[in-house]
Amino acid sequence: MIEVEKPETGAEPDQSIPEAEIAQALRLGITRYFADCRARVPAFIDRHFNYPGAVATNRMALGWDMVRAPVNLLWAPFYALACLVKIMPRNRAGLKWLHAVADSVPAGFTTRVQQHISNLIQTDLLNKQEAIHLADSALPEAHLLESYLVEALEEVYARNTHKPVDHQRFTKLIEPLIGDALRQYRVTRTASADITNSISCTVLGAFAFQKFTPGGIGLGVVLASMVAKNLAARDFILGETIGGWYYSVFPPEPSLATTASVMLAVMATLAAFAALSGVISDPLQAALGLHRRRLNKLLDHLEQDVTLSTQNSFRPKDQYVARVLDAFDMIRSGLI
Repeated sequence: MIEVEKPETGAEPDQSIPEAEIAQALRLGITRYFADCRARVPAFIDRHFNYPGAVATNRMALGWDMVRAPVNLLWAPFYALACLVKIMPRNRAGLKWLHAVADSVPAGFTTRVQQHISNLIQTDLLNKQEAIHLADSALPEAHLLESYLVEALEEVYARNTHKPVDHQRFTKLIEPLIGDALRQYRVTRTASADITNSISCTVLGAFAFQKFTPGGIGLGVVLASMVAKNLAARDFILGETIGGWYYSVFPPEPSLATTASVMLAVMATLAAFAALSGVISDPLQAALGLHRRRLNKLLDHLEQDVTLSTQNSFRPKDQYVARVLDAFDMIRSGLI
């Protein structure tokens, strides 16, 4: 539970106020704050993840995000592995070096879209100053949570003493937790793009080629086989038409160079699509309730961590779902 520290002046806290009453007031302030945050979630999603807001949100991907997003997709499996290492116990002597390495692994480049959404969460969802009357000149630099805590404590102080609440003790109470939680939330953007790519490849393979292609690798293998067949039919001794019939029955094995070239082209196309895929995936996730559940889960963990004074516990599972799909794609394509 958050502790009420002594004011910076060194004065002793007012002994006439029971500690249990102060703790209850803090819990009440935290509960009120996160309840109001949850009430803003539906409007936040509708404004930024549904049309036309989704277009404005993802339009920021135009530019360097077209480079950052592909790099993040390639780096995502290594970061997911590092996150799995962090779950392992830290107190084992033989694992300390492994945790040190995992802690140093970055999540990837922060794209403009990711940073934009993080800023929106902080300003529109977590720190909507106009939502509370205490966010005025008395607390010009305060986080909104601090305003709720001060309001709850002022009710207690008003019943027991005339001394003002020293709000400085709450400064920067939640910022470190929010920063870590938003870093985890940004990872879900990369995972969502990867999952969208996998679903898109599956749908394209099913309708265009009548094949099961659960990812870019599977789609690349199918296209490489088609390219090899067309090249072989073109050079067939009895002509291209008869060659097409022959290789429909006895399909040729694509060369390594052909397979690598086609896969590279497919991956480059998917990488470019990943940067802008939010225009499609965000409204779909909003309709399916995924954005709502993810944001509410973020708020639930932040409330728990602030109340219990623990480190950030928000660890979304989206990136692991994306990695499972990638592994299934490689297994289906015979690469592992």
